[in-house]
Parts: sequence; structure tokens; C-alpha cells
Amino acid sequence: MRPVIIDKVRIFDGTVMLGPGAVEFADGVITRVLTEPAAAPGGPAGAEVIDGTGLTLLPGLIDAHTHVFGAESNLELALAFGVTTELDMFMGPPELTQALCTAAGERAGLADMRSSGLVASAPGGHPGHAMPLLPTVAGPDEADAFVAARQSEGAHFIKIIVDDGANHGMSLPALDGATVTALAGAARRRGLLTVAHVSAGWSARLALDSGVDMLTHLPLEAALDDAFVSRAADAKRVAIPTLAMLEASAPETPSRPRTGRSLADDPRIVRYLPDHARTAIAEGHEGLCVEKVSPEHHFSHALASVARLHRAGVPVLAGTDTNYRPDRACPVVHGAGLHTELALLVEAGLTPAEALTAATSAPAAHFGLSDRGVIAPGRRADLVLVRGDPTRDITRTRSIEAIWRGGVRFDREAYRERTAS
Repeated sequence: MRPVIIDKVRIFDGTVMLGPGAVEFADGVITRVLTEPAAAPGGPAGAEVIDGTGLTLLPGLIDAHTHVFGAESNLELALAFGVTTELDMFMGPPELTQALCTAAGERAGLADMRSSGLVASAPGGHPGHAMPLLPTVAGPDEADAFVAARQSEGAHFIKIIVDDGANHGMSLPALDGATVTALAGAARRRGLLTVAHVSAGWSARLALDSGVDMLTHLPLEAALDDAFVSRAADAKRVAIPTLAMLEASAPETPSRPRTGRSLADDPRIVRYLPDHARTAIAEGHEGLCVEKVSPEHHFSHALASVARLHRAGVPVLAGTDTNYRPDRACPVVHGAGLHTELALLVEAGLTPAEALTAATSAPAAHFGLSDRGVIAPGRRADLVLVRGDPTRDITRTRSIEAIWRGGVRFDREAYRERTAS
């Protein structure tokens, strides 16, 4: 593979801005990072040299909460917007999940993928009430066997559903604290992280009390209080707010149009969207996390919770909860939706650089992806080159000039010609 040198480029290494300097990579791995103001690469003969003047190089973006639904097209769509890794939070059957994870690992034209496989939920609960063949956990005594089965199927982490169906207009059984505690303990003994889907304040408190590693989603009925946030920080918990999904699910207010919907009018995004994806962003209402809205539901509560968590030192990861596919008009779309998430994290109070960290080095560190998420020698050459400086204007992540996954450049124009309207 021909070495590549990107010279005279600003370098966001996953935490801070470096340079201008130069980054060299070959055979899928970053080989040199030079951060002198006028870096002279002096690289190997035959290297491709790219002038990075006016550009910023980022680590490949990581979406820490997605639903791929077994569709390779979703992983290609993600990569077209600079998302080089997706963390899938529920997919089955296990054979399909394993096959897609393998394919994503081997094919440079797809975003890489890790998955929880099948989720842990209560019998008759969410989402098992609509999936009678889904394995469930009836009590603490079944937790160890459930986790062992998921590990044998290749799960990279364990997803636990703590949800009583109220957000979908139902009253369903939910896992109790003893069972969630047993699941978290069983996973920990096997070296697996746990991620708890929480639907409201009560479920967030139950998950925190039960020792899960990460909470995904946030309550819409009220902001997390200082006591909860302090406990989460002390316990070294991690939050994946999924603001893009929460914004799409919460009632819209006249004073605040939805950031996610605006992607359908952004030429930097629309140019590379298949027509059905653009329509889903503009008009879709499927796959939302709230179907029965309560008067107490306000997106501002989620923004306030993120601000409090971040100020308290709780790591916040960028995850969208996209569950889009071509036959499912979810307005949060693979790849493009992460650019919404970044903007919403900044609205919640993170700096643009902190939001970028939440989509690069932070998810890599917390999910044990030690080969990516950072621009440094020896790391995977998962890279995104953008015009402008996204540490000043987070929407500059949408101005993509080039994408490499494992050192292989993704042909965005060929993708656009093949799929975009």
C-alpha cells in the first residue's frame, strides 16, 4: 500500500489540536506525526503527498450507539460521513451479527463494527413483548447463563434494557435491581462492559444503583439532579446521551427548531445522502425512543443533564441511537446523525474540542478499542480530513475532504453517484 503524507495540516489528535504539521501512514497504520509549525515530511520515496493547508485531520469518528439491523448499506452510509466505527447496541440473530462484524472488520468500504448482540430484558418486557423468540432474564439466577450465552455468540459488551414501556404507551414488566446487579456482575467477571438502556429517571437510578458501566439515553421528564450526577461521577460511570434521538423524540418548540431536521437542508450532508435517507431526516417519525409524549417531556432536560454530567467529570460519549434503514424512516440516520450529535453536545455545553473527543478518543478508550480513536504512531489510519477548523465551528466536521479507513481512502464521489439523489 502506497504511503500517504498529509502535510501542512492542523491535527486534532483525539484530545487537543496540534500543528500545523504532518501525518504519515502506510499499510493501514499511522507511522509518523510531526507537529512542528513547518513540518518537512521527508517521507519515503513514492509517497502520496496531500497539501493540508486550510484543513484539519481528525481521527475516524466513532458512533457509540447505533442499530445496524444487519444492513451493510448502513455501514457504508456511516463511512460516507466519516464514521469509521459503529458500536451496535442490539442485533440478531447471532449468526448474522457475527457475519456482519467479520465483514466490517475485513472490508475497507464499510465502517467497522462491534455489537452487543441480543439484549437482556424482562420476560414480556421491552422489546421482547414484540419478539417472542428473544431470550430474556426472569431473575438474578438466570443472569450468569444469559451473559455466558451472549459471550459465546461473540458479543463485545452486554446491553441491558431497563424500561417499563411507558414511553411507548404501554405498561410492561421491567428488570428489577437485583437482576440488573446480577447481570452487571456476571459481565464483569467475564471481562465484558455493560450498557444500560434507561427510559426515565427511575430507570437511570436503578441502573446506577446496580453497578452497570454505562448509561445510554437520558430522562426527558426532568433533568438529572446533582445527587445523581455526583454519584455517577464518584462511581466512574459513563454516559451515552443519544441527544440526536432524544431531540427527534421530544416535542418540538417554536423557539427551538430541531437541529437534526436541518441536516436535510445542509448541502454538505444532502449531497451524499440516498434519497430515502434525506426524506427520513426531513420527515421521518419511525424508530423514536418516545412514542407517547408526556407534558413533562422537554429536550431541554436532556441538555441540562449532559451539562451537569460533563461539569462533574462523567465521561460523555457521542452516540446517536440511529435505527434507520431504507425501509424504516428513522430521522436519525447512520453517519449523518453523528454530526447532529456533535452539534447538540456543543449546545449542551461541551466545547467543540470536547465534543470531538466524545466521538473519537473517549469511546475508543472506554470500549477498549486501543488501536483507534487517536492520531499517533502505531494507531489505525482511520482518518477524516475536513475543511476549516471544527474546534472553532463544530459544523466543519460536515465539510469532509477525504476519509480513510484502515489507510484505504473511501471514494465518496463514487458512493454519491451510486446512491445519492
